[in-house]
Amino acid sequence: MTKTPEEAPADTPYEGRIRPAVAVAADPAAVKAVTDAAYHPYIERIGVVPRPMEADHAADIAAGRVFVTGEPVTGLVVIEAHEDHLFLDSIAVHPDAHGQGVGRRLLAFVDARARALGLPEVRLYTNALMWENQKIYPKYGYELVERRVDGPYDRLHYRKRLAP
Repeated sequence: MTKTPEEAPADTPYEGRIRPAVAVAADPAAVKAVTDAAYHPYIERIGVVPRPMEADHAADIAAGRVFVTGEPVTGLVVIEAHEDHLFLDSIAVHPDAHGQGVGRRLLAFVDARARALGLPEVRLYTNALMWENQKIYPKYGYELVERRVDGPYDRLHYRKRLAP
């Protein structure tokens, strides 16, 4: 049996674990592939390439900001710790894995990571035209705090306050 990282209970099946992405092996290519597959459908709708598709995945992995799940990788989060919050920069689930709880597990991981770092909240934003997310995030405790245009992106900013 494969050793399980701290982020997952010992009885979590290998394909359900969430682990840091590594710069070697297949992780960088998998992170790009899953991100592209998850965000590509939005290009036509929002009229620009979603920012996560243009991210420097290798740099994010090297900085320890990327966590993946699945074998092969089916989902990932890119997070960044700030002084007063954990920023969820990107969450991506491969379309083939939709409806299997991957996103739910990743969001729970982000909450647990923020708590482990002693941070009181998680923040994220989504494009206003990604209306599916406007239904998903409130179900997981996120509240809309602001709408702001950043260059070509019309973004909805959310936060989730975590109980200590």
